[in-house]
Amino acid sequence: MSGVPVLEVENVGRVYKRGGFFGGHSFKAVDDVSFTLPETPQVFSIVGESGSGKTTLARMVLRLVEPTTGTIRLMGKPLNGKESIDNLAFRRLVQPIFQNPFEAFSAYLPIEAYLTRTALNLKVARNESQARESADVALRSVGLSYERIRGKYIRQFSGGELQRISVARALIPNPKLIVADEPVSMVDASLRMSIVNLFRQIVTEKGVSFIYITHDLSTAYYLSDHVAIMNTGRVVEQGAPGDILANPGEAYTRELMAAIPTIGARWAELDEIDRRYAHERTRDGKSAGKHQQNHF
Repeated sequence: MSGVPVLEVENVGRVYKRGGFFGGHSFKAVDDVSFTLPETPQVFSIVGESGSGKTTLARMVLRLVEPTTGTIRLMGKPLNGKESIDNLAFRRLVQPIFQNPFEAFSAYLPIEAYLTRTALNLKVARNESQARESADVALRSVGLSYERIRGKYIRQFSGGELQRISVARALIPNPKLIVADEPVSMVDASLRMSIVNLFRQIVTEKGVSFIYITHDLSTAYYLSDHVAIMNTGRVVEQGAPGDILANPGEAYTRELMAAIPTIGARWAELDEIDRRYAHERTRDGKSAGKHQQNHF
């Protein structure tokens, strides 16, 4: 335990210029954003609609885009400038998971090639045998194995399996931070919670922090330790997810909350029925299955 935050984002902005050489205007994609990921592993969610600036912010953390203003530090070292962290160390500490797992891998290479190349390129393994072993360890942590994927191509996997393989690839160098940009938006609804639960398991078991980029406040609430709401390039409010949902301070946050699907009053009625039958079962020592069958 070093006491150094995993990530520090201080007054970061990104400006793009629109128009030609003799005109145009500047556009602030990200405007004066600050937050800190402490040493303790956690999930930090950045929530906002398309165009809010959340993906641009993620790209700056991933060193794909350089900030126009402000500073980003990883484990106490700046990402840019003369004293910046070197590229290999950065790639071992920070790993991405992208939105579309079908675009994260080539259709012309067997899927295991991506995992073994990651192990070799990041110097986690010194030879092919060690690379295969590293890949197998990472795959088993997401419920797969090297033998199960060996020799197969992306067309032979579901979207959920490919996203799990993406997570395994990101885990190979034992990173401190994973940046996941809309990682469940392209996965079937029935599989989304399994991926989200996998992220929480990785935080607990591997000690990895996540930046979880999403437009879905409901999954952010379920998964996160801390939530930042972005709108038009700025963080309009941030805090513990329970506090934000219990007492949202911004109209934009209330709009995001209103967009969360709800079951409605009928769900509350069924919940009350379940409680009543559970009480009867406890009182009478009999199964309530017959009552439930008659009701439904």
